[in-house]
Amino acid sequence: MFNVVGVRFKKAGKVYYFDPGDLSIQKNDSVIVETVRGVEFGKVVTNRKTVEENDVVLPLKKVIRIADQKDHLIVDENKDAANEAYRVCCEKIIEHQLDMKLVDVEYTFDRNKVIFYFTADGRVDFRELVKDLASIFRTRIELRQIGVRDEAKMLGGIGPCGRMLCCSTFLGDFEPVSIKMAKDQNLSLNPTKISGLCGRLMCCLKYENDEYESAKEILPDVGETVETPLGLGKVVGLNILERILQVQLDERVLEFTMDELLSKDTVSIQATE
Repeated sequence: MFNVVGVRFKKAGKVYYFDPGDLSIQKNDSVIVETVRGVEFGKVVTNRKTVEENDVVLPLKKVIRIADQKDHLIVDENKDAANEAYRVCCEKIIEHQLDMKLVDVEYTFDRNKVIFYFTADGRVDFRELVKDLASIFRTRIELRQIGVRDEAKMLGGIGPCGRMLCCSTFLGDFEPVSIKMAKDQNLSLNPTKISGLCGRLMCCLKYENDEYESAKEILPDVGETVETPLGLGKVVGLNILERILQVQLDERVLEFTMDELLSKDTVSIQATE
């Protein structure tokens, strides 16, 4: 068991665990920690708690200190420097005629490295670009190619629902989303209606998917025949979330809940011919 605090380095980034040691750290405190990228500035998002060994990456690194006003000034200076680096890099990309789009630039807290995030349709030979950037900034240079979902997460925006993008506000990790989820939820398969700003399937298709899957395991399909308290009928519609079936009995269409069907001694569900 380990005593840890959860730290984020970006607003909707992944949560990493660190050893708080003897420091009196509270949620929303800013801290300085050691990472594989070097010394970094982050925000505590979970109070001190105990976790299992399988939940942490060993060796568990310690929180160096609680950030002070000087550290906050360094972060602001790094953001200004990153903006300038973004401008310079865009000029160099045009100069070298590279087929790539610069998305964001980030300095590590200790200025030991500057990271350039970009998107491209394929592989890009940016060796000459790296040489130019290294000669200008006199520090370690890393060019990191990202996908369109990561681009949307970094840039943010407003989704089709009218709210800020989930990925840029609270989603720490991307989860797989498939077209089957849209089919199970009876959504339109029009790509323009189920795709986000990134052009990929919307992350929110995953939110209710487990509920739909569990419901489909117990609900009959449309077209099947079920035994109701009023006799045999054909399922013509489903309200999956509320577990309600629309059943055609002769010339009538009535609604039944699964509880009403299961209240009978026997319930038979059979495919119609």
